[in-house]
Amino acid sequence: MEPLILVVDDEKSIRSFLRVSIEMQGYKCIDASDGTNALMLAVSQNPDILILDLGLPDMDGVEVIKKLRKVSQMPIIIISARGHDREKIEALDAGADDYLTKPFSVPELLARMRVILRHKSIENIPNEMDSLIFRIKDLIIDADKHRVWLNNLEIRLTPNEFKVLVLLAKNQGKVLTHRYIAENIWGGMLSNDTQSLRVSMGNLRRKLGEDPSQPQYIITEIGVGYRMIDE
Repeated sequence: MEPLILVVDDEKSIRSFLRVSIEMQGYKCIDASDGTNALMLAVSQNPDILILDLGLPDMDGVEVIKKLRKVSQMPIIIISARGHDREKIEALDAGADDYLTKPFSVPELLARMRVILRHKSIENIPNEMDSLIFRIKDLIIDADKHRVWLNNLEIRLTPNEFKVLVLLAKNQGKVLTHRYIAENIWGGMLSNDTQSLRVSMGNLRRKLGEDPSQPQYIITEIGVGYRMIDE
């Protein structure tokens, strides 16, 4: 069955353009121009992905995310002209899975959609995520045995470095905010957990041989968080 995509934007021209682009990929597409109808369609049609603009006429897109997250965990990709880090973080912390700033590349949007759909397919396999072995380029992560190999050589990570790496690997292609990662690793117990994350991330990248200007595994979303590449 073809995936169903819900596009929500107050601009008719954008809705029409995205609908054509999405349907050309073989997906089904429905659309809405405001938050009220978006919520109605999301609940009644249960789309595989919601593509959501934040600037809606009847309610803010972040409010749509919060309302929807009370009843559904459907993937949400934000498309918005709001490019400030604070607004990106607010949307991601409210429950969005990804964020693209207008004007954006349609091929990139379609690629982000494919990442989400691949992850949904994996989630339907009756295995626990923690028992999976993640293979990303030359990196192999055995989440169950707490072992990591790079270029067929085992590398040693601290417990927190390993937790960060596995969290990113489980969410390949998704932007994880500093706050989200810190809360999952340290439980929000440390007053300097963001600084602790930066230290752990710096050490982790060094052990992975990452060149910050040309990252092979972990992408920095400046001012927002981190994203593991999807392979």
